[in-house]
Amino acid sequence: MIDMTREHRVTEVFVEVADSLIDDFDLIDFLQQLSVRCMELLNVAAVGILLADQHDMLQTMAASDEHTRLLELFALQHDQGPCVDCYKSGQARTNINLTDPKVTAAWPAFAARAAETGFVATNALPLRLRGRVIGALALFQTDPGPLSDEDITLAQALADMATIAILQQRTLDQSQVERAQLQYALTSRIVLEQAKGILAERWHVSVDDAFAAFRGYARA
Repeated sequence: MIDMTREHRVTEVFVEVADSLIDDFDLIDFLQQLSVRCMELLNVAAVGILLADQHDMLQTMAASDEHTRLLELFALQHDQGPCVDCYKSGQARTNINLTDPKVTAAWPAFAARAAETGFVATNALPLRLRGRVIGALALFQTDPGPLSDEDITLAQALADMATIAILQQRTLDQSQVERAQLQYALTSRIVLEQAKGILAERWHVSVDDAFAAFRGYARA
């Protein structure tokens, strides 16, 4: 079988992502799949995807292998590492040599754990849309060679695609909540209208007077 060119593989990944958004969407499965595709397309050793929780703390949501997950969790516990800096600044941190003395001094625990895992270089790309940053995409290398500008551009495009998918899902979830709240309000309104009519008929008063008495009783 003839190996596919990367351009062809990129096209297939985008089609694959589009299909996943059309069908039943599972966020964890989507991010897990995307982390593996990123590793294949960018020819890196491992990929991790981190999202910020409601407390503005990064959490590892997907990883191409368990080593990456352990590494990122370790880094987050010490509030250090490229993903933490990338998320806080909203700027990409690329081609970081983890054996550089300046890096090991800045992130001692992270750099030490990276060395134990066999990683010598890393990159972090923000998951962002119009200035809003929701997480970071981490790329780990066992080869110290820097990623090309083309690789970085592709990595950011994949990160942007993930961001759009995540925010779209959050919007859908929110709209479902809003629809449920609206339906509850509509259902409640029907009950209130019935109660107003019953009170007005039994008390021989206007509907407005019945509603005023009803509201007063509820507030009391």
